[in-house]
Amino acid sequence: MVYYSKKMWETVIGLEVHAQVISESKLFSSSSTEFGAMPNSQVSLFDAALPGTLPSINEHIIEQAVKTGLAVEAKINMHSSFDRKGYFYPDLPAGYQITQFFKPIALGGRINIGNGRTIKLERIHIEQDAGKCIHDISPRYSYIDLNRAGVALMEIVSAPEIRSPQEAAAYIKKLRNVLRYIGTCDGDMENGSLRCDANISIRKVGDQNFGTRCEIKNLNSIKNIVKALEYEAARHIKLIERGEMISQETRLFDAGKCITKLLRKKEGVEDYRYFPEPDLPPVIISKEFIDSISLPELPDQKEKRYVQEFGLSEYDTSVIVANKAAASYFEQIASSCDPKLAASWITVELFGCLKKQNLDIKNSPIGPERLIGLIKFIEAGEISGKIAKEIFAEMFSSKKTAQEIINKRGLKQINSMEEISGIIKQILENNTEEVMQYKQGKEKLFGFFMGQVMKATSGKANPKLTNDILQEILKN
Repeated sequence: MVYYSKKMWETVIGLEVHAQVISESKLFSSSSTEFGAMPNSQVSLFDAALPGTLPSINEHIIEQAVKTGLAVEAKINMHSSFDRKGYFYPDLPAGYQITQFFKPIALGGRINIGNGRTIKLERIHIEQDAGKCIHDISPRYSYIDLNRAGVALMEIVSAPEIRSPQEAAAYIKKLRNVLRYIGTCDGDMENGSLRCDANISIRKVGDQNFGTRCEIKNLNSIKNIVKALEYEAARHIKLIERGEMISQETRLFDAGKCITKLLRKKEGVEDYRYFPEPDLPPVIISKEFIDSISLPELPDQKEKRYVQEFGLSEYDTSVIVANKAAASYFEQIASSCDPKLAASWITVELFGCLKKQNLDIKNSPIGPERLIGLIKFIEAGEISGKIAKEIFAEMFSSKKTAQEIINKRGLKQINSMEEISGIIKQILENNTEEVMQYKQGKEKLFGFFMGQVMKATSGKANPKLTNDILQEILKN
């Protein structure tokens, strides 16, 4: 909920997205990155910061980061390097994080969030993840799991160009979709594969100066990002309107209470004591290496093609392309059926049923081939839209094909003019008073007659043909 007037104030938001790189091993060790393993079962000597152990760069992660930079139109630095960022947390055994501060892997880039808005990126850099502190096992002790320590992250930093919590949500959705399309991050926020730190300040509309910013750490869902930013913007405005100063702080979001809480006073760059990592050489990237990386069709490109090639509406296109698996599902059907009809059935019927059952399209009970079978009956005029929905519901709850359900229940559409004419004449003979009222100007009764025909045929009469024949008979 927004507690402030958008006419007076605007938010200035920058997001730091930590995307876990899809890789079988960690950034500087050969330890597995598999999720859900037993605590401390995927920890090398280097991950545990045993003195004397040295890091070794995982080249696949460099490739993944370069691919991400290319996908967002960033400039790839041919010469980048790693640095040490010092801070002391229990889940960071070395007392420092290996990251990229002075020379990141990529600079610039942009994310198109729709409605004519494009958010610029400042940089993409690679860094280690920390371990995990566990506080709910014992009332007296905290436990440390280092399985995640050393897992590769890409920190993707936006410019402070986001102007509302809703734009922040759109930005995260689009960035996550791009990462999923290119296969560099699975975007699973629930399991921590994608996390976000949000920097927010406010200023009067028209003011070009930035206000004092606060950072909200480790936002792990789009819903929480919006709520946290809404609350923090309102908190800033209340402070200013009371004549108080805003302190530069790092805060946490309490999802239960929908408030942010002070974690610590915000550090400056000097507090981290960055210096070049002495145990790692520079990362030198050749033009040949960059040219060898191929990108798939990206979401924006796919949206443009769907509109131009298939004639889909911008809305249907955006809904389908927002999920890589849904786009693949659609394209399998569009190659065999009317693309517009396919898009309608996917976005309305299929997505509606999947949402009710809390299923992803990857786990859809109806695969592309079975939906193609149903759509072909619709295209051939053998079943009506109403009957098709009944068939679809049964297909969703069983393994039957449209053909099997139609044959078993005798659901083929009636397309015979002679048969429909006979049914209409019988209905009109049984409703002579309504026929008289219709001819005297009560035209709304046309819908009544149509309904009676559909009832008599169990919805199997061809609607268009029925409409045409009924109009012709009622003229006489």
